[in-house]
Parts: sequence; C-alpha cells; structure tokens
Amino acid sequence: MERVRQALAAKPDGVIEAIAREVGVSTLAVLEAAPDNQRRFIPAERFEALWLELSSWGTVLFIVHTPDIVLECEGSLPVGSFGHGYYNIHGDSPIGGHIKAGNCQTIALVDRQFHGRRSCSVQFFNGAGEAMFKVFVRRDEKRELLTDQVAKFEALQRDFV
Repeated sequence: MERVRQALAAKPDGVIEAIAREVGVSTLAVLEAAPDNQRRFIPAERFEALWLELSSWGTVLFIVHTPDIVLECEGSLPVGSFGHGYYNIHGDSPIGGHIKAGNCQTIALVDRQFHGRRSCSVQFFNGAGEAMFKVFVRRDEKRELLTDQVAKFEALQRDFV
C-alpha cells in the first residue's frame, strides 16, 4: 500500500483508475489508501436506499469507466425495483437498464480534486474492487459544481449510514 500512497501523493488529483493500473492494484484499493477526508464508505446493503436518495437529485452525471471506455451520460436516476437478479431502472431518462446490485460489495462517497477542481461522486464497487458505475455531482456552464447537489452530497457524507 505504500506504493499506492506514493502514487497518490505524486498525482493527488489524478484519475483513480489510472493510478490503480500504474501500481497494479484495484481501483478500490487506491481509494482505500486515499486520505480519510477524500472518501467515506457505505455498506453495500444500503444500495437501494442510497439509489432512492440519488434519484431525488435531478440530472446527474452517470459514468461507467472500464479499461476500454469512459461512458458519460447525463440524466436523472429512475427509481428501480428488484427482479430476476437485477435492480431494474427504467423511466423518462437516458439512464436505464439492469444493475446486478448483488455484485456491489462497497459504495464510496468520494470528494477529491480532479485535474485541479473539486469532484464529488458516489462510486459503486464490485467484489474485484472495480467500479461498476459512478454518479457525479454535475457542473454548470462555468464548470462549477451545482450547489444544490453539493449540499445533498455533503448531507450524504454527514448523515447517510
């Protein structure tokens, strides 16, 4: 873990996945090594309750980051329901589909610098320690975080258990 901490210190606002690949560990391992004030972990059993909270935020930035693609989609998170082994989300949003919520092992509230700017996200991790998907606080036309979503994110950090 010392190599991970050194890599984070060298790139404190770098892409977590890139640091993980560079050091040869999972994305979650990098977040676990990050300073406590940059992340808070929530038990995976809180998946649905957290999703319901996030669905009240309005339009968010939904990201799926794999070694081959960083897929970004803006939209609201539809309220879902469990069925056939998935958490199924459908509604009037470009975000929809079927999530293997049972594969989610850890949820992290991440508040850190990204390329010199504050970035706030909720990240869902599988058993291999890789991000299933991430939900980010959106930015306005001046690239500033939306204040109402920052307030909701900070309430999660403070109150969500």
